[in-house]
Amino acid sequence: MIESKIESLLGAKFQEDEFTDCFLIELKSHAHNKLDVFIDSDAGITFEQCRKISRYLEQYIDEEGWLGEKYVLEVSSPGVSRPLKLRRQYPRNIGRKVEVGLQGGESKEGTLLAVGEEDITIEQKVRVKEGNRKKMQVLQVKIPFADIKKTVVKISF
Repeated sequence: MIESKIESLLGAKFQEDEFTDCFLIELKSHAHNKLDVFIDSDAGITFEQCRKISRYLEQYIDEEGWLGEKYVLEVSSPGVSRPLKLRRQYPRNIGRKVEVGLQGGESKEGTLLAVGEEDITIEQKVRVKEGNRKKMQVLQVKIPFADIKKTVVKISF
């Protein structure tokens, strides 16, 4: 119930000039009146934008008493450990290593090269046996969004 109210408030907030490239990733309601709001933007969400959205939501939550007098509201970006959920998150990660979990249980790992309307393209390095030796081969693999269960950006140092 509160989730739909928060989504509606965010929809209105995202119409403002400063927030037009922002979008909701996920809302999570927890026990003990805790609400997590994960947002992102096409250019990357800033701390200041998260702070302003948090204050905006707190104003309504306080006025309406949706979560009672004591609650915890956390507004943040999804962070690198969370999987990409929306097609809109993929373009910012072009050039990064990703692990793509497929609906059938298999996974593919490679560098995200392109994002289309219906699919993504990753570059995989695969060892292929050629005679008695193994050779590294570079493949470009298209993966339809319909086949993707989850995609995680792999951080390398």
